[in-house]
Amino acid sequence: MPTAGDPAPRVSLHLLGGFQLLHDGVPVVVPRGLQRVIALIGLRPGATRSHLAGLLWPETSEERALSSLRTALWRLRQDPCCPLRTDGDTVRLGPTVHLDVDELVVAAARVRDGATPRGAAGAGRHDLLPGWYDDWVLLERERLRQLRLHMLEELAGNHLAAGRHGEALEAALEAMAAEPLRETPHRLVVRIHLAEGNAFEAVHSFYVYRDLLLRELRLEPSPAMTALLDDTLAPIRRASRPEPPQRRADRGRPAGPARPQRAAPPPSIPRGTP
Repeated sequence: MPTAGDPAPRVSLHLLGGFQLLHDGVPVVVPRGLQRVIALIGLRPGATRSHLAGLLWPETSEERALSSLRTALWRLRQDPCCPLRTDGDTVRLGPTVHLDVDELVVAAARVRDGATPRGAAGAGRHDLLPGWYDDWVLLERERLRQLRLHMLEELAGNHLAAGRHGEALEAALEAMAAEPLRETPHRLVVRIHLAEGNAFEAVHSFYVYRDLLLRELRLEPSPAMTALLDDTLAPIRRASRPEPPQRRADRGRPAGPARPQRAAPPPSIPRGTP
């Protein structure tokens, strides 16, 4: 147990990929019911007790839900390294608690400002609390998933604009792995290959996505994506375009004998000439 003068323990709360609470790097065993309380408080900083109770126990009355929350908070405070702080009617994580979700949020904000922070492509790679199906978990999971997708696409665009094609491709492929049917990362991959002058890679990537979309959703890529390859595919389309029937018939007809030329008429003799 910490004593007066001891440094505060380093507390880390991990919610991406599964719940884990660490004190100075050592995992802490937390009952599932209390995990839900800690996780929600981490995701909804500064929420009122009534709001937290309603999300955690939506099927019960407000009075009973608030009573359950008071009991849970009392149990958590028995731990001298409790990660929570109360301020009047609100509850939040302590100021020194590190939350892994914050890394994704901060990275996304920096990318929106035009920065390309190191390691941003790997931020938030794992889903929020997999296997949890509370309504508030599903909502937060989708919010973070969309946040990461947009961050990766913006990051790829920033790298592409700066001519860093390798980093741009890495971010675009991360977004593609997160949502294979989403068109934007596939479109970015095609643009990156074209910027590098790799026409084959660009065309290949386009048709891989087209086949996937047709197989899974019976849809075609958007006109915006198809237009990316108009200039590249134009010579191929011209070469494979069928000839008009008359031209094809003329080209296959055997040459006949030369047509005889008409003889010139004999010169006329003027009258009265001896």
